Amino acid sequence: MVMRLAAVNLCLLCLGIFAQMNAASAQERPIRIIAFGDSLTAGFGLPPKNAFPVRLEAALKARGHNVAVVNAGVSGDTTAGGLARLDWAVPDDADAVIVELGANDGLRALDPAAAHKNLDAIITRIKAKGADVLLAGMRAPRNLGPEYTKAFDHIFPDLARKHDVLYYPFFLEGVVLNNALNLDDGMHPNAKGVDVIVQGIVPHVEELIERVKKRHAAAASK
Repeated sequence: MVMRLAAVNLCLLCLGIFAQMNAASAQERPIRIIAFGDSLTAGFGLPPKNAFPVRLEAALKARGHNVAVVNAGVSGDTTAGGLARLDWAVPDDADAVIVELGANDGLRALDPAAAHKNLDAIITRIKAKGADVLLAGMRAPRNLGPEYTKAFDHIFPDLARKHDVLYYPFFLEGVVLNNALNLDDGMHPNAKGVDVIVQGIVPHVEELIERVKKRHAAAASK
């Protein structure tokens, strides 16, 4: 009987150790954030070290977050292009996704209704994968007229409300039309511009991280 009790206690002890190891392992695993976008995400015209995902990861780590930010940006991509490559660009084990698409739709004066439909499908499918979403907004070029501008600019806040996802109103806040923060083309941020973008969006990404942590904690408690 004593030996049986000892064996039971040993098994319980082992189970407790394994549970602690699993919990520690889960805590040590970086939160995986996919930066899913176009040239603004990809780092067009910049050395890889200055691309938005790299600079964002560095900023988050400096603030004590255990994260890995993956660059899933494709230069020239539209919302339709993003939707077409979503399944292989955003893996099923992603914890969160920053969706930064729409700038090229606006530059090409593509139908805002189509962009809305594409982004709607993108967010729906990302959430179905179990990842949290931060939607980065974009603004239409002001030379396309008030009707187009109004329809385009409403896409992002409308979808953020519909899907109850985090929302950063304008990805290029503080950078657009500032020559000192853009490359010679006037459309893509230089290294300093990327850092301004990162500084603006970091608080929203920290909210995204908190959502991931709460979701993981809720799943672990079941």
